[in-house]
Amino acid sequence: MTHIAVLGSTNMDLVAYVAKAPQRGETVTGREFRTIPGGKGANQAVAAAHAGADVSLVGAVGADSFGSQLRSTLEHFGVNTDHLRTTEGPSGTAHIVVDDEGGNAIVVIPGANGTVTSLAPGDEGLIASADALLLQLEIPLEAVLAGAEAARRHGVRTILTPAPAQFLSPQLLSAVDLLVPNQHEAAALTGFTDPRGAAAALLEQVPEVVVTLGAEGSLYAARGAAPITVPAPKVTAVDSTAAGDTFVGTLAVALAEGREMSEAMVWASAAASVSVQRHGATSSMPYRSEIDTQAGA
Repeated sequence: MTHIAVLGSTNMDLVAYVAKAPQRGETVTGREFRTIPGGKGANQAVAAAHAGADVSLVGAVGADSFGSQLRSTLEHFGVNTDHLRTTEGPSGTAHIVVDDEGGNAIVVIPGANGTVTSLAPGDEGLIASADALLLQLEIPLEAVLAGAEAARRHGVRTILTPAPAQFLSPQLLSAVDLLVPNQHEAAALTGFTDPRGAAAALLEQVPEVVVTLGAEGSLYAARGAAPITVPAPKVTAVDSTAAGDTFVGTLAVALAEGREMSEAMVWASAAASVSVQRHGATSSMPYRSEIDTQAGA
């Protein structure tokens, strides 16, 4: 079975559903509130597990009720949590507002995630045993760099989601094989609002890029090759919170299984299109059979 390692965040998502998100200084009445396990690391881990991989998560939760719930939820979804530390203090939280068009605005409080500043004993061995390492930016950058460099030492493919968007050092980018920003992150990293222009600029720093384009699909670019655009299935979105993480987790599994990039992108787009039709993060992610059905539709 394909083995995916994930080094990243685990948050409890506190989600408010509203007709329209409030502007600064405005108060609105929501219609529903949910508490849903999430965090970009946990999200990508669950997405990969649902897609059929053996998945291990490296990170931290707090010594609180959220931490216990996050760990048990991950284990329920088949994610190995042997390398998920428990630290003193609160778990990470994400405060999310979702509007009637499926759009969202998010405030992340790192909590325990902020304590992950380096690899713990055994983490590098876990990474070395994986077919791919998934990274994001909701834990300190020094840990992201340590994970990427460990993967590079052992010849493990590294896939980085640069979210939340921030400056990425040449040292980190030199250890990344595939960068997967959304179009807003790609623009923030390069200054190019056109996804093709942004992808071309990013190829000066990493060998491969997939820019996710929301309802418009995704764009792949690699050094020395013509760009590829894969459209997304047409669906009605109700909550886009974990669409990007669903895409990345599923894409990693497809690539680790040896699929060509274009086929892997179709499969990942199918998974994301299912997730946006459901509420929540980990609760929205489709299983392999559902992805196969959507991809073949």
